[in-house]
Amino acid sequence: MAVEDIPEAGLHIEIDAPEAVRAQLTALAGLRELSKLSAVFDLARLGAGVRVFGQVKARVGQTCVVTLEPIESELDESVDLKFAPRLAQSIQPKAETVGLHPVGEEPPEPLSDGKVDLGAIATEFLLLGIDPHPRKAHAKFSPVKSDDGSAKPFAALEALKKRLGDG
Repeated sequence: MAVEDIPEAGLHIEIDAPEAVRAQLTALAGLRELSKLSAVFDLARLGAGVRVFGQVKARVGQTCVVTLEPIESELDESVDLKFAPRLAQSIQPKAETVGLHPVGEEPPEPLSDGKVDLGAIATEFLLLGIDPHPRKAHAKFSPVKSDDGSAKPFAALEALKKRLGDG
């Protein structure tokens, strides 16, 4: 979305990712499934820059790291970003501001050829919101103990082998 195409009153945009895009993101993120991905953005002009705020929502299918069973989770990530032309970011900071933003505030993201890629923003917040170690509710890891309680390095593997019927 080109900044110059955003009206002074702002712009409201809703995006639903098609199946082909969700399939690519499923592979990229190492998910079992991505059945839904949508984003709602409000864009407001900030001079030559833009503020993008809204929500990224998804239904993510993963595998529990403890039980190895499939689990589903809902993702709901808030987005609030500012973008500015690269030239504006290179201005020497004053004591009370850094670039075009107050001290303590994140600097604006650079615009790419005067445009904001809303699909890239939705993808970034999806990837940041995915739990890297998903667990099913109440799933607990308990190590396998050997029958004789000894401290042999492979005793737990031997006990597991016996329990699975291969020993």
